[in-house]
Amino acid sequence: MGGMITLRSMVVTNDIKAGEIWAGVTASYEDLTNNWHHPDLNPRPFVPSQREQLTRRPGRQELIDKYGSFEANPQFWQSISPISYVKEISGPIQLQHGTADGEVPLLFSQKLNEALKDANKSVEFYSYEGDNHNLSTNLSVALQRSVDFFDKYLK
Repeated sequence: MGGMITLRSMVVTNDIKAGEIWAGVTASYEDLTNNWHHPDLNPRPFVPSQREQLTRRPGRQELIDKYGSFEANPQFWQSISPISYVKEISGPIQLQHGTADGEVPLLFSQKLNEALKDANKSVEFYSYEGDNHNLSTNLSVALQRSVDFFDKYLK
């Protein structure tokens, strides 16, 4: 989940001057719960691997039992979600996402884009019609946009 790591890192340190997120898992915990692997947004069913089952973290219900639901305790859920802190982002971010991504819903990048704009942060957002999670149809364009982005902000 490199997108979430990028976002978290750019929230907690000013050392990162620019960030690039391709099809990132960057949503709030409520969106992660309700919209990731949701049949309308991502029709492929999620089946945890044996390793994931053995090393699993607390399940959704365990967390809800401990901290309350999203509706009952929104402050808690927002307090642990880096998307709630985009005003603290240390630099510009570029987002790229395929509209036919079968791994991560496009909605996540769209919501992060909105949150960054609402916080008056510098963001570039590119979506690729019909492309997959790896942007394989538009890989050359996406890579060039990444290089241009980093050249713009880091050189």
